[in-house]
Amino acid sequence: MVTNSAKSDDIDDSSAPLVEHLKELRSRLIWSVLAFVVAMVLCYFVWNPIFDFLTQPVCMALEKRGQTCGLILLKMQEGFFVAMRIAFFGGFVLAFPVVGYQLWRFVAPGLYRTEKNALLPFLIASPVMFLLGAAFAYYIILPWAFDFFLGFQQGPLALPDDPATAAAQGAAAAGAAKEPWAGIVFQGSVEEYLALTTKFILAFGLSFQLPVALTLMGKAGLVSSEGLASVRRYAIIVILVLAAMVTPPDVISQIVLFSVIYGLYEVSIILVRRIERKRALEEEADV
Repeated sequence: MVTNSAKSDDIDDSSAPLVEHLKELRSRLIWSVLAFVVAMVLCYFVWNPIFDFLTQPVCMALEKRGQTCGLILLKMQEGFFVAMRIAFFGGFVLAFPVVGYQLWRFVAPGLYRTEKNALLPFLIASPVMFLLGAAFAYYIILPWAFDFFLGFQQGPLALPDDPATAAAQGAAAAGAAKEPWAGIVFQGSVEEYLALTTKFILAFGLSFQLPVALTLMGKAGLVSSEGLASVRRYAIIVILVLAAMVTPPDVISQIVLFSVIYGLYEVSIILVRRIERKRALEEEADV
């Protein structure tokens, strides 16, 4: 009887911490989901200004060609799905710091002070690097990509709206061409454009997390600079596949994203090497 009672007590004592951790995890997940839902609802009510902001790259590219910036609705319900896509996108971006904070609150109680001091900079760097990646895609990659893609327009339909400019360019084109051109002009779908833009922004934002993740793993001793350098050829293949999956089916976009991610991979190797040198110096000082 005593033995059975002791075993029962041991089971209860060992399961109590697990139950507390599960309750804490549930609480953090609820706060994270709640933050995402609130942010999504807020973005839904202001989806028009957000959409105007997201269309600036293509509008600037069209303005350079003297064309009116306009997107069309191909389906009756497309406008609603555009608003919902913007709400999900904005909710993810706005809730990202809250989710990171909840993750920190869940992990921090089980860490020593030195471990907290080592982990906290990475949690701060994660949203900063995401914003840098998103800004890089929005201000540099998207204008360049749209300007390149719109360059394939031709014919009278692609001429500027200004009558004088259109007449001058039309006369020059007519004099240069032996046969009439087939008109090719951009009439983009709202949903298709938004899907392309948000995919670019999220892809670059998440790819900029690579130095944070690998440096944190190097700090924890899970990876080494020599190990990362030795699997470089395999990393190139993985990055190529990833770039092909998250970007539109055109070679230019895939090459640009591959170049960025591979550059970040090389930066991660340098950062991990610096951590290893610092750790070696600290060990020598302790000896």
